[in-house]
Amino acid sequence: MKLNSIFVAHHKNTENEQTSLFPTPSQVVIPLAQGMGASCSPIVKKGDSVKVGQLIGQTTAFMSAPIYSSVSGTVNRIDKLMTIGGKYVDTVVIDTDGQQTPFEEIKPPIVNDKASFIEAIKQSGLVGLGGAGFPTHIKLNIDQTKTPVDSLVINAAECEPFITSDYRQMIEAPNDIIEGIKTVMKYLEIKNAYIGIEDNKPQAIKLLKEKAKNNPEIKIVSLKSSYPQGAEKVIAYYCTGRIIGDGEIPINQGIIVMNVSSVAFVHSFLQTGMPLVNRRLTVSGDAVSKPTNLIAPIGTKISELLTYTNTDPEKITKLINGGIMMGQTLYDIDYPITKTTNAVLALTQKLCDGTGGEPTNCIRCGRCIQACPLGLMPRNFEQAYNNHDIEELEKLNITLCMNCGSCTYVCPAKRQISQTNQLAKALVMQARKK
Repeated sequence: MKLNSIFVAHHKNTENEQTSLFPTPSQVVIPLAQGMGASCSPIVKKGDSVKVGQLIGQTTAFMSAPIYSSVSGTVNRIDKLMTIGGKYVDTVVIDTDGQQTPFEEIKPPIVNDKASFIEAIKQSGLVGLGGAGFPTHIKLNIDQTKTPVDSLVINAAECEPFITSDYRQMIEAPNDIIEGIKTVMKYLEIKNAYIGIEDNKPQAIKLLKEKAKNNPEIKIVSLKSSYPQGAEKVIAYYCTGRIIGDGEIPINQGIIVMNVSSVAFVHSFLQTGMPLVNRRLTVSGDAVSKPTNLIAPIGTKISELLTYTNTDPEKITKLINGGIMMGQTLYDIDYPITKTTNAVLALTQKLCDGTGGEPTNCIRCGRCIQACPLGLMPRNFEQAYNNHDIEELEKLNITLCMNCGSCTYVCPAKRQISQTNQLAKALVMQARKK
């Protein structure tokens, strides 16, 4: 079986740009909600001194991950920030001292079994670094006697245009990836691992094959360079041949999917004990004068990244957190980067004109159906949603939609199909809860 896909211009302008360490900003803004699940509550107050890696946000909620200071300095205030999704969350604003002094209690965790491994991952603050932000300790806390998992799929496709942060992770620190995979396999008792990489990254494929040559249980899978190869269900299928059905998650098919940078962080954290405080990201787009890859403290204002790359804010028509296909438009140039920020894209009107425009009536060309990797019928979704026909949406398998944006991308009428799909999914999920 072959899944549908589309070709999107890659614009990998930064693939050969060595990752630079971003200078410590004068202030960071750290939201206490940075991924799926519950927000954290601040455990520091105005005037407190903090250090790098010190806990500043905690919660007892099951679906959550702790948040740490990315800098050393003084808490300026506890504020409220409206997230990209429109939710207000507690936010810790810290004035930095420029010293980047590590918290004195930082040390590698003691890990000798699965329970201590899962607890260590929880305390690391790790969420999925591919953009979704699912707490990693929950994903990895499997019970092999109840839901057997035999395959670990590492998502290294990076099929979104412009973004090269995962690629630079592969090129610059491949050992962290292999050792992270081996660690996850050891403590979760997983037999096989697959690293799925698009074939437009031959250097990464060659390098990781070399690094994994003594570990036959780790297989490098060369994927066709098309979109959306990095979608969870798509990469799981092409790496293992297994189909993740409606209402299922990868574990139901014996699979765990992890982002390549996430699994690399696992190894790094177990070696150093430093929690997730920095983010490797790409700053690119046709409005950016010096596109680059950076490692920056979480909470760094995007305006400072743009200044660093000699970007004129007056040229920016659209500013995106993440990729051009699945990212979110930013409402404020001073919005901070978070755990899930793998890229910041600044686009001019010229590029926006090439991908947008005023929507017109559907001409029933069927391109959205041909483009959907799961063979869904976006045009029918729109009709059923407008009629509030939940039964029809269920029949059409709306909940399978993964919001890859392919339907919107190919639509000659410039209709915002994927946005309507998400509204339709929300309508069905709300009905199911009732």
